Amino acid sequence: MVEDSKKQVFYQTIDEKSNGQKIDNFLIKILKGVPKSHIYKLIRSGQVRVNKKRIKTDLRLKINDNVRIPPVNFKKNISTNNALVSHKQFAINVIFEDEILIVLNKPAGMAVHGGSGLSFGVIELLRHQRPNSKFLELIHRIDKETSGVLLIAKKRSALVDIHKQIREKKVHKKYIVAVNGEWIEKQKTIELELIKSKENDNQKVRVKNSTNKSIIAKDSKSVFFLRKNFSSFSLLDVKLVTGRTHQIRVQLSHLGFPILGDKKYGDFNLNKNLKKTGLNNMFLHASEFAFLHPKTQKKTMFTAKLPNYLEEFLQNHEQ
Repeated sequence: MVEDSKKQVFYQTIDEKSNGQKIDNFLIKILKGVPKSHIYKLIRSGQVRVNKKRIKTDLRLKINDNVRIPPVNFKKNISTNNALVSHKQFAINVIFEDEILIVLNKPAGMAVHGGSGLSFGVIELLRHQRPNSKFLELIHRIDKETSGVLLIAKKRSALVDIHKQIREKKVHKKYIVAVNGEWIEKQKTIELELIKSKENDNQKVRVKNSTNKSIIAKDSKSVFFLRKNFSSFSLLDVKLVTGRTHQIRVQLSHLGFPILGDKKYGDFNLNKNLKKTGLNNMFLHASEFAFLHPKTQKKTMFTAKLPNYLEEFLQNHEQ
């Protein structure tokens, strides 16, 4: 069963509550049920305008901005709610919750939001489970294939506060990763320029190897610490200094140390063999997230344990 969504152009003036919000998150709230991928199409095609001008998807709204919201011809499948209910294998593990924040230990294999062919993600599932919650927004993102700490804001003030900390590099993120090969150095800082590209409609990130200044690249920086060497792979801790798309995955692949189980940047033959040993997902886990709590202004750190299947993988390879 299908139903047509809204059919009229309408305009909305931004008030204090929406000040500083990204345009995509603003539209997700207004156009409930419309996938994020479709919302991005509306923005990129120029159908959504702010103050009569075309915009980019990362625009942050300001007080008194006038937003043009077009008719949405997307056909929404009403059975989506049933799909959310039936997706029991993605149980949401809440590490911490107070009146302004939710901290989750996200499972690998689940996107943080819908879009790009996905009908839902963590945030949609959470909103479905908490229909009375007035505000639930992702504070940051981690890859679909990555497990670990994920922060959700229950108040706009918390979202704005932690976003400011992220921009000012006042938050600290730590990951645990297993890579193919023997990592020797106890500590190594990697700085590379990264470029986003599209290959067969799939987004990939690569290292800039050209001096062409017209190619737009972004600096990336990570610090790697050796935890332990196993017979055929190494276990590392990673501290992020910047937070670029697929940063850790691309940096390690470029260095010749692909992440175990990484289907996009890894060693495909190795991944096939790893599946036989029980490793079906990428070994990349967001283990720590530290920041100043928006309400108390005290330094706060949340940690997420490795999933059981990753712990078992390590135990099975102990020498």
